[in-house]
Amino acid sequence: MDKDRRKYFESCAEEWDKEFTAEDLEILSFLIDSFNIKEGSRIADLGCGTGIMFDMLRRKTGDNGIVVGIDFARSMIDLARRNFPFRNVFEVDGDVEHLPLRRGFFDHAITFAAFAHFVNHQIVMEEVSRILKPGGTFHIIHLMGSRELEEYHIKTGGPVAHDHLPSHEDMMALFQHGHFINIKIADQPGIFLASGVKG
Repeated sequence: MDKDRRKYFESCAEEWDKEFTAEDLEILSFLIDSFNIKEGSRIADLGCGTGIMFDMLRRKTGDNGIVVGIDFARSMIDLARRNFPFRNVFEVDGDVEHLPLRRGFFDHAITFAAFAHFVNHQIVMEEVSRILKPGGTFHIIHLMGSRELEEYHIKTGGPVAHDHLPSHEDMMALFQHGHFINIKIADQPGIFLASGVKG
């Protein structure tokens, strides 16, 4: 990750949660409910930011499971630690292209409002595949369609001006590269959701 991008997200930490409405959180909760997360699951939240999914995920996995959030912006991680001091939630200052996580350890990996910002999608997909158990799932969520998101980032400018989601064909190829099966991609106004199961 480049320094400008890191600096940008460091500066966004205090205002980050204000980007999401109550309706956004309701949609996010509905999506997480659909992921069939069982009690005791191990979940990696990639690009976790301030931990907006932590409470939703920990309720799904229960006291016997764990949620590990990864983000490269230290100020985001610090806020997540303060906001969600749960004993089964762990925050890690790290890069999604070099995940400091064990191979084959996780049942689920989820990234919300972050995948478009990852620089090397292919390396990220390889890393996600590495940390998941066979049969583990990976879900990519944005609460905008790919075209909306691209326009939003252009308008935002700065280090994220050119951040965008891969095309349908390229996203399929990325999941296949990571040895995922049962790949599903929904891309429409108000939602982008791509999912796969590690083969």
